[in-house]
Amino acid sequence: MASELRNERKAWSVLIVSTLAFTVCFMVWMMFGVIGIPIKKMLNLNATEFGLLTATPVLTGSLIRVPLGIWTDRYGGRIVMAILMAVTVPAIWLMSYATEYWHFLTIGLFVGLAGGSFSVGTPYVARWFPKGRQGMAMGVYGAGNSGSAVNKFVAPVLLVAFGWTMVPQVYAAIMLGTLVLFWLFSHSDPAHLVPSHVKFSDQLKALKDPKVIKYCQYYSIVFGGYVALALWMVQYYVGEFGLDIRVAALLAACFSLPGGVLRAIGGVLSDKYGAHKVTWWVMWVSWICLFLLSYPQTDFTVMTVNGPSTFHIGLNVYLFTGLMFILGVAWAFGKASVFKYISDDYPGNIGAISGIVGLAGGMGGFVLPILFGVLMDLTGIRSSAFMLMYGVVWVSLIWMYWTEVRGTQVMGASAKSFSLQN
Repeated sequence: MASELRNERKAWSVLIVSTLAFTVCFMVWMMFGVIGIPIKKMLNLNATEFGLLTATPVLTGSLIRVPLGIWTDRYGGRIVMAILMAVTVPAIWLMSYATEYWHFLTIGLFVGLAGGSFSVGTPYVARWFPKGRQGMAMGVYGAGNSGSAVNKFVAPVLLVAFGWTMVPQVYAAIMLGTLVLFWLFSHSDPAHLVPSHVKFSDQLKALKDPKVIKYCQYYSIVFGGYVALALWMVQYYVGEFGLDIRVAALLAACFSLPGGVLRAIGGVLSDKYGAHKVTWWVMWVSWICLFLLSYPQTDFTVMTVNGPSTFHIGLNVYLFTGLMFILGVAWAFGKASVFKYISDDYPGNIGAISGIVGLAGGMGGFVLPILFGVLMDLTGIRSSAFMLMYGVVWVSLIWMYWTEVRGTQVMGASAKSFSLQN
């Protein structure tokens, strides 16, 4: 009994301190979403260059996910997470001394390693809990995505008070302090180690499965789109509505915060109603929100019987923020429901499939900000970012209809018949 109580305490200690570490890592990963604005002004960057600047850390954070998952199985989450955090500290600090565009891109690649922490902490915390509570543990840990919102609260205050160079210096100190706390309050258990002979090339073979490609597509929206818009929103608010950077960051957090902390609720809903139903509604809600967000500020003149009359159509800052909040909630549920698909369809291969799907989501977060910048440079329309996301969601809805919805009975379909057809 005493041993069980001790293990229970260790499990909760690991979960709490790991979630803290992941939150800080995600905060650092999203750093360019705020400090990129004064850097853009300092270096006179266009929208495409700004998109590449914000996306660079996302690239390494995505590519490193699969190897980190394999190393966690082999060496244990405690040591892998500690080394990962330690490696990023010098890079974060050096960011404050960068002066050229290529400096920021190069250092950003190393800072981006912090984004790989998801693949370390997820299996690490799960193995400390029994099977029936692993979903809860992973959901709580996944709420560390809210580090994106924490960045929007902390960075603007530091930026306005001391200049942008203070942000990476403070973040380096926070990361170092978190590393010490993590090492003091985390634990390791040799029984959790899994002898892994899986190679990266073997995991890529999973892409031959059409279902895996489909889940990659879904996750590139709900996670990749979340990361991309979290990076893009502060400068969007500043440019579109002329807001102060602190107010812009606060409003942008209305999207980032629910998109992170509500992931655990999405897991509960997916358990209760099934991955398909939750994802289907997530895509439709996303489609409606993105359709409304896509419409640019428009003035048009109509010839009436009394002469020309001019009208204005466009979202004000309050409606825009409300739609972004709804989108953030939907994508939080979607992030959980996609992983529910994986656990349902690949119970014996969750690690490999989730690694590939997670990589696809991260790559979406890398590619989309660059495309946002390219579209803005080509069209001059800021809302073109939402037009792109609207098109991507359309692809997912059509794909889901043909592979999942069309195969079900229109009337009288039961959950059992649906599962048999899939």
